[in-house]
Amino acid sequence: MSDFPKIWFLRHGETEWNAERRVQGQLESRLSARGLEHARRQADLMAPILSSESPPCFVSPLGRAQQTAEIALPGCGLVTDARLAEVHAGDFQGHRLEDLQAENPAYFERNSTALDMFCEAPGGEGYGPFYARALDFLTTLNGPSVVVAHGLLGQVVRGIVCGLDRSEMARLENGQGCVYVLENGSETVLR
Repeated sequence: MSDFPKIWFLRHGETEWNAERRVQGQLESRLSARGLEHARRQADLMAPILSSESPPCFVSPLGRAQQTAEIALPGCGLVTDARLAEVHAGDFQGHRLEDLQAENPAYFERNSTALDMFCEAPGGEGYGPFYARALDFLTTLNGPSVVVAHGLLGQVVRGIVCGLDRSEMARLENGQGCVYVLENGSETVLR
């Protein structure tokens, strides 16, 4: 869909729990040393954009996104928006992925992508409400904007902007240390 303004989307840097393959959802985990490097790389990528334009910078309320934004967007006025939080992964939050897979292999055979695994998690938010809040956020943007958030939230936001269905969104990459540029219904990646 091309009726959204230009968006520079940054996924937070790697966290300690990402490195452990532990489900975060809306729980907190600090950036790892590698995650700090991801955020510094994003700062380098964003510097020329921020020097020529002054887009508003929206960030998830979760600590890993806030920490990334402070490094990647120094001196920018950050606007925290609760709609940018990662999907609530219910009973899976805080558990290691390999333990969950060992306990319920049939669930993970049915839900083979991260988007499906965590959106369908028992006691979780669910895909419908997650999609609705991402779309609600997008409809409030009135000009080019920077967004710092999360992997699955990014798949949904990027998918909405690019007109993708859920299965196509679920196959999008979830890179860290890069910037996804969304414009006119398509995506390019700055690395």
